[in-house]
Amino acid sequence: MTTEHQTLALILFSLFIAVTLGITTWVSRNRHGSAEEFYVGGRLFSPMENGFAIAGDYMSAASFLGISGLIALFGYDGLLYSVGFLVAWLLVLFLVAELVRNCGRFTLADVVAARMSERPVRIAAGASSVTVSVLYLVAQMVGAGSLVGLLLGDSGTAARTLTVIGVGALMVVYVSFGGMRATTWIQIVKAVLLMGGAVTLTVLVLLRFHGDFGQLLTSAAERSGHGRRFLSPGLKYGADWTSRFDFMSLGLALVLGTAGLPHILSRFYTVPTARAARRSVVWAIALIGGFYLMTIVLGFGAAALVGPDEVRASNASGNTAVPLLAAFLGGGAESTGGAVLFAIVAAIAFATILAVVAGITLASSASVAHDLYASLKRRHARQRSEVAVARVAAVGIGAVAIALGLLAQDLNVAFLVGLAFAVAASANLPVLLYSLFWRAFTTRGAVWSVYGGLVPAVVLVLLSPVVSGSPESLFPGVSFQFFPLQNPGLVSIPLGFLAGWMGTVTSAEEPDETKYAETEVRALTGAGAV
Repeated sequence: MTTEHQTLALILFSLFIAVTLGITTWVSRNRHGSAEEFYVGGRLFSPMENGFAIAGDYMSAASFLGISGLIALFGYDGLLYSVGFLVAWLLVLFLVAELVRNCGRFTLADVVAARMSERPVRIAAGASSVTVSVLYLVAQMVGAGSLVGLLLGDSGTAARTLTVIGVGALMVVYVSFGGMRATTWIQIVKAVLLMGGAVTLTVLVLLRFHGDFGQLLTSAAERSGHGRRFLSPGLKYGADWTSRFDFMSLGLALVLGTAGLPHILSRFYTVPTARAARRSVVWAIALIGGFYLMTIVLGFGAAALVGPDEVRASNASGNTAVPLLAAFLGGGAESTGGAVLFAIVAAIAFATILAVVAGITLASSASVAHDLYASLKRRHARQRSEVAVARVAAVGIGAVAIALGLLAQDLNVAFLVGLAFAVAASANLPVLLYSLFWRAFTTRGAVWSVYGGLVPAVVLVLLSPVVSGSPESLFPGVSFQFFPLQNPGLVSIPLGFLAGWMGTVTSAEEPDETKYAETEVRALTGAGAV
């Protein structure tokens, strides 16, 4: 790209950053500093606003950059991400949204601690939420580095490092000063921009093929170099039994993980009632469903028009497929139209990353302050003290995410998010479902359920090809790979459920029937909900 075109893209970046910082400043002047205001925006958002914010939270860099890149490189096998991310919302709609809104207050731990010994449960759930959030943040950091490296024509370490640090600093500012209210409005603005950009690119791709999706698929298969195999299962996940099990593991993690993501669960507390929470999810499903259908067109469009070789040459994991497609559709990277469209899409993708990292950081800092800090003090912290801790926690979490993001710069962002989903499905989902639906569930069962899913998931990732033992690993020069699958979900998710069951049946604690009855009534009717 020419210097003028790079300048245009940077101006668009700067404009979005200025708008979001303006929103943050405006909100920070109109808040009263309570925990309810900081964590959930005073529960004042309408279902439509919250639905757009949920969609903005969920349609991350993994969706816009990673999934399209995987489809461009691997065809049919890349579709698993689109399908898994969307199907997961049915579980959220029917099993989680209303019940969580009725039973909780700010975090996942609120739901579980309602009928258990509070301190051990809050520490376990808080640790799990922070772990999932940091993994998710790393994916967004990697996406930001790839995007700005492409924009500046510099994929070197220095450019990506500065980008990752800049994104981390911005997310800390958003969360520390604006809280949930600013984060929500940033996500709404981002959702509108992202849907608009995706619709524009999808229409332009289909116009290239005269609206014939079959012709698009045929062209993508021919350009891929794999022929019809590009449109059939197995190009990425079907070479042997290990890759097939990896396929099943990833699918299980994607479908079950959404219901355990802390930043998604926290969004149900920002509306006044459980009915509003359910309607929020309906809005979100409509937006997310349309978006993931468009990622299929964008992925195959990148394969057909740009070509997998050029995509891979720009970024080995395919993270830059959509910006390259935008440049092509506008007339080529050297043309004014191509540069303008590229700059707009790059700015939207950057907005996507900033909005998502703000939501995740807020959820994880809430877990640190509301669950870990309050528990370790052995009594509930005062609200203002708790909010101060949450702001400090945002800085610490941002620093950890920056460090890990710099380490994982060459991994595909959708793949990294798959790991976060696996940990969420292993540690958070079992304890959530047991707490809501199992009368005999005990404190030991809750603690064992969280750690029984969290520890195996993290350990298996560390011992997998993701970290060592292959050229694509974080540490390609060493090998301590003992677990063959890249995604641990197939093993760690059943272990989380099994550990919760074992902890309960071996516990000497008698389940509190009264508390379960209260939780059941509150979950189903909303009586007594905050």
